Amino acid sequence: MTEKHLSTQFDAELSDISSRVLEMGGLVESQVAQAIYALTNFSGEVASQVLAEEERVNQMEVEIDSDLSTIIARRQPTARDLRLLIAISKTIGNLERVGDEAARIARTVQRLINTGMSSRLRLPAGDVSFEAGLATASLRKALDAFARLDAHKAVEVIKQDNQIDQEFEGLMRKLITYMMEDPRTITASIDLVFVAKAIERVGDHAKNLAEQIIYIVKGTDVRHNTVESLESVLR
Repeated sequence: MTEKHLSTQFDAELSDISSRVLEMGGLVESQVAQAIYALTNFSGEVASQVLAEEERVNQMEVEIDSDLSTIIARRQPTARDLRLLIAISKTIGNLERVGDEAARIARTVQRLINTGMSSRLRLPAGDVSFEAGLATASLRKALDAFARLDAHKAVEVIKQDNQIDQEFEGLMRKLITYMMEDPRTITASIDLVFVAKAIERVGDHAKNLAEQIIYIVKGTDVRHNTVESLESVLR
């Protein structure tokens, strides 16, 4: 078998893996959107759909990870190819955790409905939707950057993370105010605190994906770096 043929096969395997990662990313992005819809509309049916998709996301992670191990063992890649496979392994882990956050929100919705709190809870739907919109937009942009291996777009995702954090803090202050005004809502409001944190974590995972993209393209680990230092890496 010629070296060119082996290289062509390897490229095809990388392309297939990348396509499946993007498919998984699209699925978890949909999960998050459905979970937020379930929350703002207190839809138990949609919450159940989110939870039903969790098993599929988990299975995709296991299958992709297994194929990555096989490719590394068979092809023994080096340099950028090896960085790509390592980054993909971390990427699918982050995507699986995004799915976990969506499932956490869905379970909260079911609990609020089952306890009857959904009819009395003062849900700051606009604030929740805005924070969720920022987080899902970051996730979508990170997946697009992965598809194009665009380090500059990845930096944009990292920059946006601060705004998501600020929205989370604002939502926390509003929920604390609700609890002080009506102690009967404390239990349900605490549930919403964890929902807001789950949304914030979606943004964190999008940021992690972006950092992996920069690692693939530039070969530099930029975790824990400042935004200013990221700019210098791209020069």
